[in-house]
Amino acid sequence: MTTSSLSANPAVEIAADALVVAIASTDKGPVLVPGSDTGTQTRRALAGLGPTLVSLGATGAADEVFLLPAPTGVAAGLLVATGIGKRSRRYDAERLRRAAGAAARALPGRGKVVLALPAGTPEEVEAVTQGALLGGYTFHRFRHMSAEKAKPGPGAFVVATESAADRPVKRALSHAQAVADAVAFARDLVNTPPSHLVPAHFADLAADAARRAGLAVTVLDEQALRKGGYGGILGVGQGSANPPRLVRIEYRHPKASRHLALVGKGITFDTGGISIKPAQGMEAMKSDMGGAAAVVAAMTAIARVKPAVDVTGWAPMAENMPSGTAQRPSDVLTTYGGRTVEVLNTDAEGRLILADALVAAGAEDPDLVVDAATLTGAQVVALGARTSAVMSNDDAVRTKVHDAATRAGEAMWPMPLPEELRKGLDSAVADIANLDWARQGGMLSAGVFLAEFVKPGLRWAHLDIAGPAFNSGQPYGYTPKGGTGAAVRTFVQLAEDLADGRI
Repeated sequence: MTTSSLSANPAVEIAADALVVAIASTDKGPVLVPGSDTGTQTRRALAGLGPTLVSLGATGAADEVFLLPAPTGVAAGLLVATGIGKRSRRYDAERLRRAAGAAARALPGRGKVVLALPAGTPEEVEAVTQGALLGGYTFHRFRHMSAEKAKPGPGAFVVATESAADRPVKRALSHAQAVADAVAFARDLVNTPPSHLVPAHFADLAADAARRAGLAVTVLDEQALRKGGYGGILGVGQGSANPPRLVRIEYRHPKASRHLALVGKGITFDTGGISIKPAQGMEAMKSDMGGAAAVVAAMTAIARVKPAVDVTGWAPMAENMPSGTAQRPSDVLTTYGGRTVEVLNTDAEGRLILADALVAAGAEDPDLVVDAATLTGAQVVALGARTSAVMSNDDAVRTKVHDAATRAGEAMWPMPLPEELRKGLDSAVADIANLDWARQGGMLSAGVFLAEFVKPGLRWAHLDIAGPAFNSGQPYGYTPKGGTGAAVRTFVQLAEDLADGRI
């Protein structure tokens, strides 16, 4: 696990493998951005950096990273200049996260890295620390014959800041570490191949992590699911040799007066079932459990940051496979709570397992339910691969969830739940169909379906993270290729906001 710490010493005097500084773009070329250490020593040591960077083609744009031999007066062996974008008086948290993350990605195999970026306030310290930790993430569990390509990220980050002794700054560092560790855990789960993460194993990992965090956990196996009437989870999982699970994780605070429920879709692999997907791109469907990974991981972070709110995490898990026992188009399922669903398309399976979990979560009368799911390809069409959708049965909640996500550093955008789309889910034989075959508004229609399983009067928000949960392109900022840990930071922020009365 990569660690983080603070130092009030001048950054250039700290012995390390690398020293990271930020450069900003101006009309006259890149300029050094002052860090928040003791200042003058660093600026003097790096005074002649500009012409060298210009000769290398640096502009200071975001995601630019240049590695240079450390000049005289710098104790670290390597100097790293990371772009932060256009120069300004103050850099917002996301720009700091991204600059630190891009630098960390460029330093595989390094031990100790000093960060001399703007970090004078608790918010800046948290952003720099979190960005570096997220950017330094690697996943090499299954590399055995190519060890030269499997270098770990940096082992330790030191944030150079004059504010190192301030209690709020120390808390910010600890908070950043807790959240980044949780994001890394979610990324590990998403990146794990489905051969090594069938529902039972996923449930075991979730339960083990929860117990180590001091949380209560309950796991329902296929017999318990059948006895309890969880027809959505059972229906999706019945085509697989690997039976489904439902994991419930409980965090309780002695001063809590409010209760948050988190629900995450956990399809450990999605072939589409009988309505099978095209072969090209199906390998990315190991990420279809990204919502459940976010719930499980966020609960471990919540246990560490300890907001004064009760939180219950629900993670339904199943493998969607075609076989002689798989559910068929036109089958009717009875979900938890008694509502029947006609399955028109077995590839619209995530909403079936979420239906069970949403009803179960609502039965406990929480103050707010928020689910996250890699639910629809339509989300990617509408918002692209980097922006999740936020839908809600309450406009104020939708606005506040969007705000929480933005402060946490996750790109999300508010979307509606048009009432007229409900008619497209009418079934001739059941209470509701799991799909509207109309191509328009598929993401919204899926949200309308889920809303049917939310207890009347209960505030609820739905996050469609289909694109952002798995980066199939090149790494950028602090985001790696593969699993991203989408929704973890938002979930933790929502728990803190509910505790603080902001929602």
